[in-house]
Amino acid sequence: MRADGRLRNRFLQGVAGNVALADLEGTSSLSENHERLRGRSALIATHDQLTAALALIELDGIASRLVLCPPGRSMAEIRSIAFDAEADALIFDEAGQNFGATSLGTVIECNPKLRPNHASNQAPSQRRHSTEWILLTSGTTGPPKLVAHSLASLAGDLQDPNALGRDATWSTFFDIRRHGGLQVLLRALLGGGSLVMSDPEESIRGFLKRVSASGVTHITGTPSHWRRVLMSGSAQQISPSYVCLSGEIADQALLDNLRETYPAAVIAHAFASTESGPVFEVNDGLAGFPESVVNQQSADIEIIVESGSLLICSPQTASRYLSHGAEPLRREDGFVDTQDMVELRDGRYYFIGRRSGTINVGGLKCHPEEIESIINRHPMVQMSLVKARKSPMLGSIVVADVVLSADADSIPFDVVREIVSNEIMENCRRSLSAHKVPATIRIVTSLDLAPSGKLQRPNA
Repeated sequence: MRADGRLRNRFLQGVAGNVALADLEGTSSLSENHERLRGRSALIATHDQLTAALALIELDGIASRLVLCPPGRSMAEIRSIAFDAEADALIFDEAGQNFGATSLGTVIECNPKLRPNHASNQAPSQRRHSTEWILLTSGTTGPPKLVAHSLASLAGDLQDPNALGRDATWSTFFDIRRHGGLQVLLRALLGGGSLVMSDPEESIRGFLKRVSASGVTHITGTPSHWRRVLMSGSAQQISPSYVCLSGEIADQALLDNLRETYPAAVIAHAFASTESGPVFEVNDGLAGFPESVVNQQSADIEIIVESGSLLICSPQTASRYLSHGAEPLRREDGFVDTQDMVELRDGRYYFIGRRSGTINVGGLKCHPEEIESIINRHPMVQMSLVKARKSPMLGSIVVADVVLSADADSIPFDVVREIVSNEIMENCRRSLSAHKVPATIRIVTSLDLAPSGKLQRPNA
């Protein structure tokens, strides 16, 4: 993989600085280790996103396998990932890390951080391997799995001159070691654009300030990321031409709020997964997607719905799971069951939740995301999390935690808590079956996000 050398003013930016894409045509401080890493299964477990990006670019075609380990993993988790991925080399950037007993024969510390080697006259190494790229699923409702891709399955049609955002300045809340962030990195590299990367320790205000200063035109994140932007008081710092949501259900209230905040931008929500890759994008301003998307045969992607579940057959689908004990990734007919449940209403499909996240209330099932979409319609609600609470009679009951928008700050808390809770309950009773109505509404100041940027949900 190489950046487009025609454009000399393009860059990758991390929280600590920039790297010009033109410099990536040469070598870096990792180049002296190329022969040690040739043909190896290399686990990239760096803290710094920019270091990870440069290692991916440098080692594609040299390592036989690149394993992208998102930050925040414990040593036990890293050792488990290394075992499942049969890793025999490790690249990291934090001094003092003790990885314990592993099968890793080659350990390379990128400290100081990996950067292009401007002073080197060394010729780029020959790239002889068709490198396999290993990503972790988000693990929102269970342990993450390791998914095997090729660069071809990840890049898809991004090298098409008409691909979205060619020559754009991109940014993303996603980490580039996850599928959503890696897609944006590839768009920037293969489309001749730039990329401004986020940092988990950076405030939203600070990140948006960098985004604005860098002239970002295209920016992506989960719906939960965008709700936090709207809550931050800093949303007006940026003026993007393209805003995209993916990874969670984009409800109508959020889409409307983003349209109001960024009236000149395309507001899109996309469906993709680590296993099936990018599938489709919706930019008509409405939640869900048109019925015509399903059963629309094309040379590239087939989409069907079976028993309410969305199934995908695509050339951008991963080849297999590497995780120990994982089931086959594809069915015999080539389709991937995404486990994302949809419901057809008035010619449009709406996502209602993950099959694995279903709550069983006295034998009746409900999806947390469906209930959250009703709660989030309230004008004083910014975001919500619906979950199960054990019940001796019903097995489980539904409860909800709710974060209020800034509009609620002008009203005494006790008053707004009672008024909004009662109004949410009434909205739920009007729109939902009785077993789906939350037993309690709890007003909270914040909700936790998983490292993937999605709402942190209890494991199924």
